[in-house]
Amino acid sequence: MIEAVVDPAVDHILAEHPRERTMLIPVLQQVQGALGYLPEWAVQRVAEYLHIPVSHVYGIITSYTQFRLTPRGEKLVRVCRGTACHVRGGAGIRKAVEEELGVAPGENTADMKFTYETIACMGACGLAPVMAVESTIYGEMTPARSREVLQAERGNGG
Repeated sequence: MIEAVVDPAVDHILAEHPRERTMLIPVLQQVQGALGYLPEWAVQRVAEYLHIPVSHVYGIITSYTQFRLTPRGEKLVRVCRGTACHVRGGAGIRKAVEEELGVAPGENTADMKFTYETIACMGACGLAPVMAVESTIYGEMTPARSREVLQAERGNGG
């Protein structure tokens, strides 16, 4: 059993929604927006409020990539692994990012400055290979340039 956590923000979100199963995704989105991720206690609280089995809530959470069960770093770094990026050296970009950050895809840096993910395609194939830091897309990357971008991002509030 999980220790009950009282969080006014979560309680406020729940109070704004009717206790209907159809509210699950909007409630999860808002709770994650408030907390940054979906901790176990919050999942339990949502399930109880909406009268849905916790297993069903986890089934929904794990079906959608928008939901996170672990905290995210301050900045999200994504590297494309699509065909165009792969052909133009994307593997070298991924390796450089992993070495620079010291993490594998899906992990956070120890200082929680960055979360690193790979993505199937960013839709910027003409700029391949690409990486993104938050909403900024960097095209025509090289391993050296990817390291420079990350070092600059680390120095700019992240």
